[in-house]
Amino acid sequence: MKKIMKHFIIMCMIGFFVFQVGEAKTIKKVAQTGLQFLKVDMVSRAAAMGGAFTMAGQGAEAIFYNPGALSETNSSMEFFAARTNWISDISYNAIALAKNFGNGGTIGLHAISSDYGEIHGTRVASTTKGFVETGQVNVGAYAVGLSYSRTMTDKFRIGGTVKYASQQLGSNIHEVGGDEITNKVSGLAYDFGAVFYPGLKSVRLGVSIRNFSPQFKYEDTAFELPLTFQIGIAANLFDFLGGFENQSLLLDIDALHPRDYTERVHIGAEYVFHHILALRAGYKTNYDEESLSMGFGVRYAIAGVKLHVDYAYSPMNLFNSVNRITIGGAF
Repeated sequence: MKKIMKHFIIMCMIGFFVFQVGEAKTIKKVAQTGLQFLKVDMVSRAAAMGGAFTMAGQGAEAIFYNPGALSETNSSMEFFAARTNWISDISYNAIALAKNFGNGGTIGLHAISSDYGEIHGTRVASTTKGFVETGQVNVGAYAVGLSYSRTMTDKFRIGGTVKYASQQLGSNIHEVGGDEITNKVSGLAYDFGAVFYPGLKSVRLGVSIRNFSPQFKYEDTAFELPLTFQIGIAANLFDFLGGFENQSLLLDIDALHPRDYTERVHIGAEYVFHHILALRAGYKTNYDEESLSMGFGVRYAIAGVKLHVDYAYSPMNLFNSVNRITIGGAF
């Protein structure tokens, strides 16, 4: 027990150190990180729980939140596809696949693609006053990643992800009559995570570091990715109350230290009835637009495959509400 606890504490210390090193490179500026799509909740179950998923997520769903929990699965293989209808007619598609190799660990693959809709561009006219239309602006973003997680002991799991992220924001001309410059950046980023079971019923603790990377740079402007350090705790509350057969009430609380904002807290709960129906709700603190969220999920086993469909609804105050749906399975 002491040895495992020591490993977990070391992981937390490494997380804080890595985050501080990353922040030391530049002066901290609110909302100045790029590739913001890497912060969007891609999993409906996670979104419905207010993004409190550092410890709630297991198996393939954990890839986007805590790769240390990727090996938290009893299935040989898991997969899912998700769709997020984001604000301003922006949408995201995500897929993930996890393969369990037993003592050899678990390997995961994931991909995210964006659709920013039609954006029509204009440019200062070179020969006359005013502006000219330049047609549809070519914008988009995507990320693909490879994850690995391993169960070190019955109480400790660890994992990591390496991903390639890219974003293109059209093109521009610095000076009238000058050369056209394409605004595109791409590069590698890394996630790390760990899970620790202290031995108190279903209580589990975790830590994750997401989007650690060197600086990305457009033509003259360098920026950081949305590096985030998270610590979470989760437990099935019915384990402590007793008398609730074939039911569970999962509570997850995450504390976040993002690079581009002050500290935040995510709180989420999930009630599951007879392993079939799940009802979820969550809340995010210290956000301008996001706060309350809710959703549900249905699970059904057929021909040896455990299927699930999840939906999440998130009001966004000044913007349209966000709807998400995820379809997946395990076998």
